[in-house]
Amino acid sequence: MAFGIDDAIAGVSKLLDDGMNKIWPDPAAKATAEATLMKAQTDAALAMMQQQMSAILAEANSKDPWTSRARPSFMYVMYIMILCGIPMGILTAFSPQTAVSIAQGMKAWLEAIPTALWGTFGTGYAGYVIARSYEKGQGVSK
Repeated sequence: MAFGIDDAIAGVSKLLDDGMNKIWPDPAAKATAEATLMKAQTDAALAMMQQQMSAILAEANSKDPWTSRARPSFMYVMYIMILCGIPMGILTAFSPQTAVSIAQGMKAWLEAIPTALWGTFGTGYAGYVIARSYEKGQGVSK
């Protein structure tokens, strides 16, 4: 059974909540303590996200062209694969059997790609989008 940081935070939160009920029976004092606890939890979650973002940004700002261009290049390859569907639609109008043969070949090729690789693409794409959004929000990116 895996035990992560979220489980630890939830356990500590439950203990603190139980403790607050005993220490502060007054609802107003309890509400103040809960607000302080919620702020501490939010700050901890924000610090964790900032740490993850700093790793992503360090990679994106790398002077090594392979490191700084790997995610966008992989994304462009995926876009090209998706855009190949447009000429396939046109080909279907003129030669349906050829289009079916090509589609079967592409399907076999895509099914040969491991599921973990698709997950890696999704994670990389999401990380790229988050990093770009963060850069633009901070005014770092042009």
